[in-house]
Amino acid sequence: MLLATWNVNGIRARAQRLTEWLAERKPDVVCLQELKATDPDFPHLELRGAGYHAVLEGQQSWNGVAILAKEPPTIVARELPGAADAGARFIVARVGELEVASVYVPNGKTLDHPDYAVKLAFLARLAEYVEARAKDAVPFVLGGDFNVCRTALDSYGGAAFDGHIFQTPEERSLVARLQGAGLVDLFRAKLPADPGFTWWDYRFGAFHKKMGMRLDMLFATPDVAARVATVTVDRDYRKKSNAGAVPSDHAPLVAELSSSAN
Repeated sequence: MLLATWNVNGIRARAQRLTEWLAERKPDVVCLQELKATDPDFPHLELRGAGYHAVLEGQQSWNGVAILAKEPPTIVARELPGAADAGARFIVARVGELEVASVYVPNGKTLDHPDYAVKLAFLARLAEYVEARAKDAVPFVLGGDFNVCRTALDSYGGAAFDGHIFQTPEERSLVARLQGAGLVDLFRAKLPADPGFTWWDYRFGAFHKKMGMRLDMLFATPDVAARVATVTVDRDYRKKSNAGAVPSDHAPLVAELSSSAN
């Protein structure tokens, strides 16, 4: 089973690249972020043609999250409690045995921008949501763009960027609460020394210079984490396709699960 998360940076601009990826990689469940579209503009027909069902919480020209799956997802929640003013950034659905959440944490912009306080409040609500369901027996996956580098390893700037946006103690401590509530950071658990960058600025040749950040993550309950065989960043899909499809500035993050615990 393949679980993935991908900030597509505009579903309409990225629909061709997404369907190419789905056809080649064949993931079972995908969390998408930054759709920048509402339901009528979402490529449901193209995705059904590729073999996927979708549920989403969209927003015109901004934000937006979705969950794609080979079997029809059943919506559990379309909004993070207490964080509705942050926009369309959270959706939860049941897919088979799993409960899956797709999240798009606010960027925050700069430490003195009003959006930074919105970001911290959103992360606090997210931590509370995970803590409240900590004793739930349903296997749970939380995938998305967290807009936080958990440690200096997760940023090309390393410790020199500590204290800057994405790398403040406040942001990091709130994301750490997810792990404190029992979730496992799937990539870091498998690859403790790999930077694992998932985002690169379009400018400055950042992708080719390896000037990236690990902003996208898959968290899961221990029962799911025990089944993880591999976790990879699909860097090939940060590149243009042979057909010329323009990539997102993020790459997909993919976890492969075995049928039983390793």
